[in-house]
Amino acid sequence: MGRIAVIGAGMGAMAAAARLAVAGHRVTVYERTETYGGGVRRFERDGFAFDTGPGLLPLPAVYRDLFVKTGKEPLEDCVELVQVDPSARHVFADGTEVSLPNASRAGVVAALDEALGAGAGQRWGDFLVRAREAWDRTRRPLLEEPLWPNWQVLAEREPYPSVPHKKLLRTRRASTLYEIGAWELRDERLAALLNSHAIAYGLDPRDTPASAAVLPYLEHAFGIWYVRGGIRELARAVYERCVKRRVEFVFGAEVTGILAKDDRAVGVELADGEVVDADHVVAGVDPVRLNTLTQWTGWQLDADGDVRADATVARPGRFSVLLALRGGRETGAVHRTVVHAPDDQTELDLLTAPGGDRPVRPTVTVLRPGDPALGPDENHESVVLSAVLSTEADWERESTALTYTDFLLEAAEAAVPGLRERLLWHETRVPEQVTDAQGFGEISAPALAAGRGRFLHPANTTRLPGLYRVGDWSHPGGGLPHAGMSGALVAGLIVEGPEFRGSQ
Repeated sequence: MGRIAVIGAGMGAMAAAARLAVAGHRVTVYERTETYGGGVRRFERDGFAFDTGPGLLPLPAVYRDLFVKTGKEPLEDCVELVQVDPSARHVFADGTEVSLPNASRAGVVAALDEALGAGAGQRWGDFLVRAREAWDRTRRPLLEEPLWPNWQVLAEREPYPSVPHKKLLRTRRASTLYEIGAWELRDERLAALLNSHAIAYGLDPRDTPASAAVLPYLEHAFGIWYVRGGIRELARAVYERCVKRRVEFVFGAEVTGILAKDDRAVGVELADGEVVDADHVVAGVDPVRLNTLTQWTGWQLDADGDVRADATVARPGRFSVLLALRGGRETGAVHRTVVHAPDDQTELDLLTAPGGDRPVRPTVTVLRPGDPALGPDENHESVVLSAVLSTEADWERESTALTYTDFLLEAAEAAVPGLRERLLWHETRVPEQVTDAQGFGEISAPALAAGRGRFLHPANTTRLPGLYRVGDWSHPGGGLPHAGMSGALVAGLIVEGPEFRGSQ
């Protein structure tokens, strides 16, 4: 078996490393920071702990499969998974509120009818049926298989079905997520509910293909989960599984170049000058850094013909406020509350524009795990507020961060009773700080069909044989489940070769 050099210790990279080690390869992971997990990080202060990356886990089956395939201990023996119910409470701009049960279409329909009026739930339920059709059409090529060589088929074909209208002599096909909300859901609150699933990934619903309907469907169909102790515990469990499979980790080791010989990747060079030979190189880094690592070998991985996100356009990032509160979480409190923006059009402009002289409150997600492991005792609570904003805003100006901190605190008061009086202290994390700590502060969205290929990600294989991409910035895109899937695909391509077509 071969020697594998893995660049980065993110979730996708570790998922690939564990699978490759089980297949008999000698795997070494080189991580330039001093810890594992990539964007799955934790901040601790005064006995409080906070997830500073993802706070919830959709589609845990991806990590269950990883643990089944790499050892005798199942995932649930290594972490405690808790189904979040209700999955979310939504507070809309007009003050209407609704709590949606987890993984229950009938329950969601009933809750929406009661909160938004008769017929609202049925329209959402009908939408989920169409979203399932889009999911069934795209699941395998977008999630379970390496990216097709003829990926243009995915780029041109819209999998979301047309909707017939009784008063028209033709069907009308929504081409964007925003049009689904306007034409099919016909309620500003339902549209806001739909759009929030795209905004969470930094996508503007106005130009995001209708195929993004799979994002809310995935959550409604498979549920949303929390890992007791925080999502960082999932990263710990994956890291420990790698170590048990004899994966070697070298922390504080920055890879500065990828070595090539006879038109093939043959190793990596470290910042201290050390050269490491390898039969395969797996890169769990963003596309900009990967290009830097390969340019001097003569390989331009972002040249015309590669499927890639446009690296010249800055994508949004996550702005977070970490709250240390006195007093425990009240009985009946909801784990996740989404407080929607009062002005959806201006909010969408903020995803790609700095915000100018007229910043507005964005959609804010409030996470209140109520987890004793995250506070000093039962009489205190840790809460995470987050919003998706442009990485090009002037975050170096103190007033910019202060403005948005106030916006998030204002929104959080709808979710946390007596918030201001309970606040001991808060920490702010702006997108640029994420970039400095983790290498890439932008949010990567899952791969989506249609949209002329702009929402696909680079293939796991590259033009340089022996070099593979893994993680959020490769096929099948961003998010915890998708990172885990990329690890499975890369391992399959190395173990079984280029003819590998995914799990059957």
